[in-house]
Amino acid sequence: ASAGFAGMSGSRFVAFAQQKGLCMTAAGAVVDGNVEGGKGALKDVRKRDVDGRVRSFEEIPHTGRNGWINLVKFWRENRFQQLHKHMEQTFNALGPIYRETVGTLSSVNILLPSDISELFKSEGLHPRRMTLQPWATHREIRNHRKGLFLKNGEEWRSDRLQLNKEVMLSEAMKRFLPLLDDVAKDFCRMLQGKVERDGRGKESKSTLTFDPSPDLFRFALEASCHVIYGERIGLFSSSPSLESQKFIWAVERMLTTTPPLLYIPPRLLVQVGASLWTQHATAWDHIFSHAEARIQKAYQRLTSSQGRGSVTKGQYNGVLGQLMEKGQLSLDLIKANITELMAGGVDTTAVPLQFALFELGRNPEVQDMVRQQVRTSWAQAGGDPRKALQGAPLLKATVKEVLRLYPVGITVQRYPVTDIVLQNYHIPAGTMVQACLYPMGRSTQVFEDPLRFDPGRWLGSRRGDGAGFRSLSFGFGARQCVGRRIAENEMQLLLMHILLNFRLSVPSSDDLKTNLTLILQPETPPKITFSQL
Repeated sequence: ASAGFAGMSGSRFVAFAQQKGLCMTAAGAVVDGNVEGGKGALKDVRKRDVDGRVRSFEEIPHTGRNGWINLVKFWRENRFQQLHKHMEQTFNALGPIYRETVGTLSSVNILLPSDISELFKSEGLHPRRMTLQPWATHREIRNHRKGLFLKNGEEWRSDRLQLNKEVMLSEAMKRFLPLLDDVAKDFCRMLQGKVERDGRGKESKSTLTFDPSPDLFRFALEASCHVIYGERIGLFSSSPSLESQKFIWAVERMLTTTPPLLYIPPRLLVQVGASLWTQHATAWDHIFSHAEARIQKAYQRLTSSQGRGSVTKGQYNGVLGQLMEKGQLSLDLIKANITELMAGGVDTTAVPLQFALFELGRNPEVQDMVRQQVRTSWAQAGGDPRKALQGAPLLKATVKEVLRLYPVGITVQRYPVTDIVLQNYHIPAGTMVQACLYPMGRSTQVFEDPLRFDPGRWLGSRRGDGAGFRSLSFGFGARQCVGRRIAENEMQLLLMHILLNFRLSVPSSDDLKTNLTLILQPETPPKITFSQL
């Protein structure tokens, strides 16, 4: 696809990009797309604030004014996959704020919690984040209703309030936690069988080293289906269904093809029949047909049990059942939102779990501390998953620490509803501003010894400018991730049961190389050694 786009641009375009690649910014030079200036540049930005005058938007350091030239460089240098590293390098060179235009997309990028705090103060009653235009275009072309993720304004707010009741509030959590706990326990039983069958060792203390990522994807899909549809789909059997595996592949293809499509108007690609668009649309079609089949099945199950009067009082029929029973959203809107929840609920938990197992495996002291707390808490909880999690704050902090170093989405975007001032620069209302989570999580300006895996850093009460804005992997406020409670508890429960049953280690403790699709992933999934306790 990148070769196709470079061809479309023409060699004269690229030559022009190389000719004009030098542009001065407020904090240093950007030469042929490579930021120069280093630490001196960061000092320069700060020195210029001394006279107290608020600087204009145009004076914000930037990576080059021509978005199309920048887009060609992104394609040529495969910067889409390393956007998180590109951001980190650019902050190091230009200071804590910079502007960037790539193709048709322009943003102001920030990383300090104090600035992020200012941004969120002006998000308004209907916070907006960047619309994923390729997703929206797919819905329009296929005549599908849009779910929460693609809506804004009052329409977004009314749908969101209905969904919050089923996925965010503590009453809803009480209903779905036992379901997640069942799936986590079953996963560990499957893992025990695998380690005993294929591992080495004796007297029920076997050890096995393997890549658990395919199993983690199946776990995430099984858990999502159980909570959303109220049914198990049997992915831990020796022969899981090909249909489910195809769904996992379709989600991966959809995530991989999204980023390049953000920078070019998707309608243009539809008209020229670009293969990148075809792959993206086909992946979404598969996701929709999988969800449609599940929704139909659940709907028939619900209506037939209601017709027979066999709905047990207090029985939980999943998020879908709750929404259907209450009848506040039309069936079309329920389908749109359930499909988005399903598409957004697999990779976004399976991938952080890979990173979590890896970090616990290469930090045995941390692992032992978390296990000790989990054991005590589980023993005292009497089988109640909610009590078990409440008694293990270090487990919650572990997930938070994993997401600090490896945020699923590397930015949180907002469009301020009023003019604001960040780093003494004027930002007009309606500008897209991105809080950049990957560079923030690894910045010495924000975290002490940022590359050390230390869940304990989250347990003290921390005060200071913007202190509450250092952990934003699920977003913030009214527009935070709607599946947050499901994802957090799903990850914590699985890690809890794994730590109760296995000691983790890693054959290689080298840092993981990461790539970006729409989410941050390991370039190669890490192998983990599971040793039975």
